Amino acid sequence: MDRRRGPAPLRGRAGDAALAGVVLLLVAASSVSSLIDDRAEPWGVTALGWVLLTATCGALYSTPRHPVAVGSLVLVLTFGYYVLSAYDGALMIALTVALYQVAAAGRLQAAVALGALTVIGTGAGTLLGNRDVNSVALFMLSGWVVAMVALGWVRHSRLAYLREAERRAAGEERLRIARELHDVVGHHISLINVQAGTALHRFHRDPANGEAALAAIKASSREALRELRATLGVLRQADEEAPTAPAPGLDRIGELVAPARSAGLTVHVSVGDAAPPAEVGLAAYRIVQESITNVVRHAAASEVTVNVETGRGELLVEVADDGRGPAAGGGPGSGVGGMRERARALGGELTAGGRPGGGYLVRARLPYPNEDPS
Repeated sequence: MDRRRGPAPLRGRAGDAALAGVVLLLVAASSVSSLIDDRAEPWGVTALGWVLLTATCGALYSTPRHPVAVGSLVLVLTFGYYVLSAYDGALMIALTVALYQVAAAGRLQAAVALGALTVIGTGAGTLLGNRDVNSVALFMLSGWVVAMVALGWVRHSRLAYLREAERRAAGEERLRIARELHDVVGHHISLINVQAGTALHRFHRDPANGEAALAAIKASSREALRELRATLGVLRQADEEAPTAPAPGLDRIGELVAPARSAGLTVHVSVGDAAPPAEVGLAAYRIVQESITNVVRHAAASEVTVNVETGRGELLVEVADDGRGPAAGGGPGSGVGGMRERARALGGELTAGGRPGGGYLVRARLPYPNEDPS
């Protein structure tokens, strides 16, 4: 919980009760003349009027949970009050609040229907001789009804938009976490699989090489666990501090290719003096990582070349191998789609495919944020 925020507004049933109470106070204040002015009706009728007044305002407490039913009840009670009582209180406030809540609950057609009945009923009372409401007052009432229904619908639309935005943000976060887990776990597990096969093959023939392969498996598994813990850190509680460990970048590409060399690949690495922003460096690191993983798993290659250089306002990444490349259609789990998503998230692009002279080439262009690469 962020303690820097101010006090949260009343929500839920406490907020509903507070709203009903405020409306009741306003309506009661406007109707107090029925208790202190000269008698225009019997005390029994006045008492019944106050019962209707209190019941109408109290019904607002349940409007968020039963908007149409409560809105209809408020309309009936309000009309009953104005027909019964000789005193013109401001009970119409409760009715306009109910119309707003019905629209805010997403029941636009019901709100429009109740609003139309409000205007029609008031107009009918005027035609039948109610001199308290003239044509100007009826026009103003119509404006209030339309305004409250419109405001309620705007609130409903706004909340729906925010919920959809939160849903999309959560979906994007899940995709980002899934992509990170795929890159981290897939890369290291693939290398461990190859290194384990090498160790089994060489253990009896050449124990020294077999022992080296086992040591490489240990190092790869330790690195996989470290990166997995760092990636799962994004699932921390909202009030926990952010992780302080820096995200992997270009400075760690040397560490990245070392296990591939242990697996028998010849890897050439060329990284310029680029100092890109953290998100660009991380994307480049993950693209190289996934590309090497695909080479180990699919390409049957013996040599890989990694080239990272700085362009004009962008980072250029190339990973080429001399293998056969993935199967037709990319094959399941090739990770090319995930690499393209990383590049597009930065406004860049990534291409992957066979080379004319044989082998496979992954090429990515990663623009720096807020810079024009052209």
